[in-house]
Amino acid sequence: MTQEAGNLRRIVEEYNTLNSEAAGLGEMLELASEDEREMLAEEQSSLEGRVDALYRETLFTMKYSDTAAIVRVKSGAGGTESQDWAGMLSRMYMRWAERRGFRVDIIDQVDGEQAGVLSSEFIIRGDKAFGMMAPEHGVHRLVRVSPFDSNNRRHTSFASVDVVPEVPEEEIDIHIPDSDLRRDVFRSQGAGGQGVNTTDSAVRLTHLPTGIAVASQQTRSQIKNHEIALQILKQRLYDIEVKKREAEEAKARGEQKKIEWGSQIRSYVLDKQYIKDHRSGVMKHNPDDVLDGDLDELQWAGLEWMAGKRVADEAGDDE
Repeated sequence: MTQEAGNLRRIVEEYNTLNSEAAGLGEMLELASEDEREMLAEEQSSLEGRVDALYRETLFTMKYSDTAAIVRVKSGAGGTESQDWAGMLSRMYMRWAERRGFRVDIIDQVDGEQAGVLSSEFIIRGDKAFGMMAPEHGVHRLVRVSPFDSNNRRHTSFASVDVVPEVPEEEIDIHIPDSDLRRDVFRSQGAGGQGVNTTDSAVRLTHLPTGIAVASQQTRSQIKNHEIALQILKQRLYDIEVKKREAEEAKARGEQKKIEWGSQIRSYVLDKQYIKDHRSGVMKHNPDDVLDGDLDELQWAGLEWMAGKRVADEAGDDE
């Protein structure tokens, strides 16, 4: 039995159990006195909580939702302002992971010239890390009065967030010939202190046919960094192949929609104190909390949107 089939079976079994318990509780409430109803209120609340938890389980419709998430945040055009925004997003995801007790392994980070980062790549490991992070994939827009503008003008910045699952190695059948790779060795960047590398141990691998570059400066070992970078490169190439197959299947079905995310999924308008997700329509008026890792409501809404889109696409295929 596959993991996906096992998860579906567990959901169905829990649904049947909850359905039976709800029917029994409903009968008891019909016959209960006012005092007895108060005593049953706690049981009803517990049952409602379990129903809500089961509903959320059904939102993890993507493959590999149980795996770790490989996250890359990259600044857009705009110099220091967009680099600062990319740094803010990276911190937001790391704080979110910290709040949930997840582990974060920083693979590579290229600091901005004055603030923030040009790019940051890290792996979040924890229960359904990829499932929860999947809705974050796309372009994020920041609007604020720039702290780097002496004239206090309003600036708009963009940063892209790329999220792919850490697919089990045994499922990735990708061989990369040495002739398709360029290997560069460089000195690791870091915030300083005893943990920073002082030798040329960081490794960047560039896949020449696609131009995809992956770097690792996670360890002091050049050999280990090479292995990490190669594994992440294979993960990204595998993700490209999966999306290519999905596009070909959609074309064969006559589906005209692109199987990709829109260019702008969320706006963070800090001078007006709100954040809006353009897919789900959810708005938050506590941007400081969100940027400090309070992302759950936005992520659940994003998962609902993804699940709804999948159902709509499948219904369109059946017409």
